[in-house]
Amino acid sequence: MTTTHATSVDRRPPATPPRRRRSSAAASEERAAYVFLAPWFLGMLFTVVPFAVSLYLAFTDYNLLQSPQWIGLENFQRLVGDPKVAQASWVTTAYTFASVPVSLVAALAVAILLNKGVRGLRFYRSVFYLPSLIGSSVAIVMLWRSIFGYDGVVNKFLAFLGITGPGWVTDPDWALTTLVTLSIWTFGASMVIFLAGLRQIPVMYYEAASVDGAGWWRQFRSITLPLLSPVVFFNLVLGLIGSLQTFTQGFVFSGGTGGPAESTLFYNLYLYQQGFQRFDMGYASALAWVLFVVIAAFTALNFLVSKRWVFYDD
Repeated sequence: MTTTHATSVDRRPPATPPRRRRSSAAASEERAAYVFLAPWFLGMLFTVVPFAVSLYLAFTDYNLLQSPQWIGLENFQRLVGDPKVAQASWVTTAYTFASVPVSLVAALAVAILLNKGVRGLRFYRSVFYLPSLIGSSVAIVMLWRSIFGYDGVVNKFLAFLGITGPGWVTDPDWALTTLVTLSIWTFGASMVIFLAGLRQIPVMYYEAASVDGAGWWRQFRSITLPLLSPVVFFNLVLGLIGSLQTFTQGFVFSGGTGGPAESTLFYNLYLYQQGFQRFDMGYASALAWVLFVVIAAFTALNFLVSKRWVFYDD
């Protein structure tokens, strides 16, 4: 006799595979990311067209009054043989490589001091950050010019000490140095970022190093700098990009001429002279695209070299 055994059927829905749950969560995060990036994408629509137009104008002769005339590579050939381009490039390069490293060192030093638990940290942080907000404005640059003028506060103080001060603004040997000093004075933004990075370094690393007998310099070299290297890299890239685009300081200091003796003729200032004083927009567009390529090359080089010294703690 054959006996039939009833089997119970489990009617519960099958559990969702973990991979499917993860992919659903990832898709939800991706949609949220696109929503937050939507304003940026919309803003790109207003920049792509000017980018394309300026690239076209770089190969034309255009003076804003007549239709652009295609001249091919003549603007770029003219740029190579223009002595003022060489002078502006030298001024911008000297300003960048003098101001950016010193600004980073000053910002890091102040951040380390403030990270020691100083009373009134919020006050000092605001005081050091304030110049970075207004340091490149026209009013502050004009104030700086009056302070460093021949009869300004600095020279009056030096005269009190029996020292005859130079013309910080009018002397070609000192004009660019004065602008570098102004740039270093505005290190507050980098300092705040350094301070935030220092707060993220675990204290246990320093405690372990102290137990092993490491001094402050060894701790700084072996703990602080490696763990802070991504922040250093971030500030370095932003500092280089900002310095290569310097305009306001040179324009206000020289009244738009780049003087004295073209010692403050920044590249962006020369671009402005060509485009908005001489209305040579084709040549100005060529200058702008060369600057864009140079900044992109510096940035790419920084990312390439960063693999050797930037440490990311996973």
